[in-house]
Amino acid sequence: MASHHHDLVVVGTGSGNMVVDSSFADLDVAFVEEEHRFGGTCLNVGCIPTKMLAHTADVATEVRSAGTFDVAAEPGGVDWPAVRDRVFARLDPIATDSRRSRADTDSITVHTGTAGFTGPRELDVDGVTVTGDRIVLAVGSRPVVPPPVADSGLPYETSNTIMRLDALPARLVVLGGGYIAAELAHVFDSFGTDVTIVESGDTLLASLDGQLASAFTELAARRFTLHLGRQLTELRGRPGDLEIVLDDGTVIGADTLLVATGRTPNGDRMDLAKGGVETDDAGLITVDEYQRTTSDGVWALGDCCSPVPLKHVANREADVVRHNLRHPESLRSAQHDVVPAAVFTDPQIATVGATAAELSGRDYLRGTAEYVDTAYGWALEDPAGFCTVYVDPASGRLLGAHLLGPDAPVLIQPLVVAMTLGIPAADLIDRPYWIHPALTEVVQQALLDL
Repeated sequence: MASHHHDLVVVGTGSGNMVVDSSFADLDVAFVEEEHRFGGTCLNVGCIPTKMLAHTADVATEVRSAGTFDVAAEPGGVDWPAVRDRVFARLDPIATDSRRSRADTDSITVHTGTAGFTGPRELDVDGVTVTGDRIVLAVGSRPVVPPPVADSGLPYETSNTIMRLDALPARLVVLGGGYIAAELAHVFDSFGTDVTIVESGDTLLASLDGQLASAFTELAARRFTLHLGRQLTELRGRPGDLEIVLDDGTVIGADTLLVATGRTPNGDRMDLAKGGVETDDAGLITVDEYQRTTSDGVWALGDCCSPVPLKHVANREADVVRHNLRHPESLRSAQHDVVPAAVFTDPQIATVGATAAELSGRDYLRGTAEYVDTAYGWALEDPAGFCTVYVDPASGRLLGAHLLGPDAPVLIQPLVVAMTLGIPAADLIDRPYWIHPALTEVVQQALLDL
């Protein structure tokens, strides 16, 4: 069996690819990637292509709503193959070029295959032994597929596959009510697909602040057919003519089923125990504050270990691991106490910090403002958008912030900065100027409402 030893081995090339910069040029470095493309979930099947499609969906929605602004415009339909090809013609070359540039570097080796531990800091990569003085695990996560779907023998899609379909579905059933389901439902509905969502909870986006979840669910019910509090018990029929059977006996016909019921970390595919790498009950690799695993010389980052499976979190952890590998005498930690998140659906959603449910039982102040409370909100003719902030009455510091409406992921950023730096809400109101009449005034108005 062939054997290769390296100073550093990085398994996974999403955020893992960010660990190695020019400061590692003096080391023998290896990347292990089971795909022939680098970039991981975000570049290939996640954040970036979904947002490119979501923006295209926003454009289609704007055209259909042009009459609201007394503009005559007729939607002419969406050229799905052209949209798909425009997105991936940009992204696929980045993925392949990234792999090629690493492979063409003298001090770097690229091993293609699936890695599994055979001992401490020792991996088997499709029959090749790869060892390293230090190893970084950045193997990400994968979609969860419920047994009734997986065992049916019938075709289904996940977020890994649906964006590359040859043709738009006519009738799409989305199983799940989280952010992936919300974003892709928006995309395909905007492109002309009849969308039905099946969700086991009572609302969509149930992990968010209750006001956000309730408001979005109400708006979604006007666009999609919703079956809430329901579970799929059987998938039957034939390819192109599926029957989704729910636990109340409802049968939904569809030509395509999208499974968006969550993701699971990929560490379970690596024989981690043989490498001395422990996991928690959720399957996440156990790491300390410096991203070190329980095995000496083995580090981890991203969705395979983080309780906050977001790309910007994985990137921050990659920065931390890079520093700690090069500077073991001055370790840095990854901070996860203020992590914002966004959902690029329609309307857009952004959130950071505590929800009302999480603040139950403690004192807090609540301020809220609607988009229509601002001059630019009038321009947008947006009756649904709002911003809500929660503040600690003793310190005056922000505890959480939640927005629904156009540009929510942009508008939340000053609140993220304030929470991160400990800026009191009163200072955020009084010290900076707030541009009038910009949409940021909805944030200012929510703070003033305190």
